[in-house]
Amino acid sequence: MSRRSRYPDSMQARTRTERGFVKTESDLSNYSGSDSSSLPKLPTNSKLNDILSYFGSRNPLPRSVSKKDTVWLFDNTAYRNSKTGRWEAEFVSAVFAQHPSCVVIDAVTTVAKEIGLEDSNPEHATIEERILPFLQDIRPGTQVKALHAGNLSLSLGPGGRNGISNDIKKLKNSHDGSLLVPSFAKVPVGANGLLEMRTFFAEPDGWGVISDIDDTIKITMTSDPIGILRSTFVDSPTPCPGMPELYEFLHATIKETSPFFYLSASPYNLYPFLREFRNDYYPPGTIILRDSSFMSLPGLLSQLTLGTGEYKVDRMKKIHSWLPKRNMICIGDSTQADPESYGEIYRAFPGWVKLILIRKVIDIASIGIEAKNEPERFEEAFNDVPRDRWHVFEDPAECKSIIQRVVESES
Repeated sequence: MSRRSRYPDSMQARTRTERGFVKTESDLSNYSGSDSSSLPKLPTNSKLNDILSYFGSRNPLPRSVSKKDTVWLFDNTAYRNSKTGRWEAEFVSAVFAQHPSCVVIDAVTTVAKEIGLEDSNPEHATIEERILPFLQDIRPGTQVKALHAGNLSLSLGPGGRNGISNDIKKLKNSHDGSLLVPSFAKVPVGANGLLEMRTFFAEPDGWGVISDIDDTIKITMTSDPIGILRSTFVDSPTPCPGMPELYEFLHATIKETSPFFYLSASPYNLYPFLREFRNDYYPPGTIILRDSSFMSLPGLLSQLTLGTGEYKVDRMKKIHSWLPKRNMICIGDSTQADPESYGEIYRAFPGWVKLILIRKVIDIASIGIEAKNEPERFEEAFNDVPRDRWHVFEDPAECKSIIQRVVESES
């Protein structure tokens, strides 16, 4: 990233030191079933399949989904190819073994100990349910068959070493005008998971929203390692006060034909958890998560606190390549690198981002250190961004008039 964007790196380094992230990550690494390296934990399956998975989508002998697998299909957004005008979309799938090869209770006990739960606490059951996606062995080199819109067969993957596949697929131009079109995984009886996904069809013009998740729309306490563990594995997912109402207003103002992208530094393991949260409180949209440090408990903490700016800028560039003519509204918070990332994207693609809204987080467990909220930080992050195009807020209600003004000025 540019020099302007190094400010949050130093702030995050201070946060990790002062809030004890390294110690907590070390404690989680001591759990024998967890891999703290950046490489995914591989299952003890066929050596040939393991070797061929290095070829990724070029794997000549992909494995098929079995009845003992878990398959996830991820909601996505379709766009028109800028050269052909035809619809296409990036399809993402992931495949795991249904049953972990490690001892689940050991992982549950490790997390419960870090959080400070007694052995008799009934919340152990909640931890066990939510921790499974971090423990299930991945199935690299697997190809997933799916049916889109009831009449288009898709072959997704095969996935790479992390069990995840990313494929750009051409779609039929006729989709009966529906904004959301379903796809279903074609799996053998016994396989489970998120077997249905929905594709949002976004025309080239209009509005769009890029939103952070953690501590922007969902309370995660990203600057406190114990807070992250508790909000992820124990607490009921809680929206940030006033944000569901703001997004309802935003959705109505820019119309339901506008795509939403929920961009988070959380690992892919949390997709089902975050998808359910989005469905409960916010407009439909594509959730974009990190695929590094996959299948790693310490990776949950490191991915939320390291390199978030570079990651988000990279993903926003991809969104721009899909929808370069859209007017984008970017919403984030002050806990991580959202101000710097949005400022960089504003400068990189003049005229694309019409408004940046930053939630000023004042809870110490979320913000970590107060320096993240200093006015100088925001002035530096939004250098060369007109003052009427960015706003830092504590009360989401104050953003409604700003959104209304910007939308009307562009109509």
